[in-house]
Amino acid sequence: MTVATSQSRIPEAIKETIFNKKEPQRILIIGGGYAGFYAAWKLEKILRKGEAEVTLVDPLPYMTYQPFLPEVAAGSIEPRHVVVNHRSHLKKTNLLSGKMLKVNHKLRKATIEIDGGKSIVLKYDQVIMTAGAVTRTFPIKGIAEEAIGMKTIEEAVEVRNRLVGNFERAAALPMGPVRERLLTTVVVGGGFAGIETFAELHSAAVHLLRSFPEIKFEEVNFHLIEAMGRIMPEVSEKTALWVIKNIESRGAHIHLNTQLESADKGIVKLSTGESMESDLIIWTAGVAAAPVAKNCDFPLDNRMRIMANASLQIVDGDKVIQNAWTAGDVSAVPDLSGGGVGGFCVPNAQHAVRQAKLLAKNLVADIRGEAPKPYIHKNLGAVAGLGLYVGAFQSGKIGVTGFTAWVMHRGYHGLAMPTWERKIRVVSGWFWNWIFGRDLTSIEAVRSPRLFFSTWATRPAKK
Repeated sequence: MTVATSQSRIPEAIKETIFNKKEPQRILIIGGGYAGFYAAWKLEKILRKGEAEVTLVDPLPYMTYQPFLPEVAAGSIEPRHVVVNHRSHLKKTNLLSGKMLKVNHKLRKATIEIDGGKSIVLKYDQVIMTAGAVTRTFPIKGIAEEAIGMKTIEEAVEVRNRLVGNFERAAALPMGPVRERLLTTVVVGGGFAGIETFAELHSAAVHLLRSFPEIKFEEVNFHLIEAMGRIMPEVSEKTALWVIKNIESRGAHIHLNTQLESADKGIVKLSTGESMESDLIIWTAGVAAAPVAKNCDFPLDNRMRIMANASLQIVDGDKVIQNAWTAGDVSAVPDLSGGGVGGFCVPNAQHAVRQAKLLAKNLVADIRGEAPKPYIHKNLGAVAGLGLYVGAFQSGKIGVTGFTAWVMHRGYHGLAMPTWERKIRVVSGWFWNWIFGRDLTSIEAVRSPRLFFSTWATRPAKK
């Protein structure tokens, strides 16, 4: 007896499953920062089983919650608690430790450099460009050699180590230029990152004085350099002026309408004619789209950002480039709220997280034959921590300063920190710091972890 197997004898529902089943879409995410991590995290939640395979490429195995970096530098938060490990939280995503060298979207191929190995080529169906941003600098003599940024967890840890280490060295020295240089900190840039870094570090330095009776308060010098006539453009002028008054009342110095002309060999020269020597120069004057964007065949604007429409699709003029998406600091996304700079969303965590979540929804909608939705946001305001128990908050015309704003700062960022595991670690750290005080131990030797071993290791006798 012969069993009939023709398509005509198979029910329609089963026929659809057997004969029209689509191959899983290969989704490639370039960059595992805010936008990349949140896009992958959201895709894991909304993709159906077998609908797609997601691969995330990044040279680092974690994303960093950057708003907490000033507190890490000031000893208020344990460094590991502000990074989110990819493998701990992206259980359905293929994770590849590597650096993107090239994307050829016409061929749907990406070349990835593997540290210590040969480059590989990944094929994909959909690509998400979320490479983020790097610190923007200018060709000022000495900056590349002497300054340090405040954009990575490694930089924040080094700033803390150096601040405390400088106090240790200064305490052992007599009065003089070397001691003065060690106790002088310079921050360049008066945006949110610069002001928070400046205020948090000054607060930490004052706290350190309790452990260094050899150092007087008057010896500790903090200078913030800002080329514009005001700080923190995200807040009202009234709030900005309050911040300046508060910080200067604590003994720090803010130089407005002042440009940094040179930092050669740690000698800081200003456009006003002033100069000072510093062993800790921190650069926070803006960000720029990650240079890897230039290695793709996608259109870029004059700031080297990948061009996008409001639905987070990469575009060439008015033409949508199919199966290509972008979000976060590497992208130029129209700000439909009308509050953006030049008509585009500003590079910050609020936008990156929100865009990433919508991007994931839009990509899945596109796979399913549905229309994507535009990115429209409501600004939640801006909040800054200015050292223990001092903060500033601005939402529209409403400005809040002082202790209340500090509580709002910690409340907002404590909730915004990704994953409950990390939220609990951060908040519990705040609690124990409230009991025991800041942890300002310097471990500068970590820069050369083999030094101790190699110094005392027994070597073969010379023949």
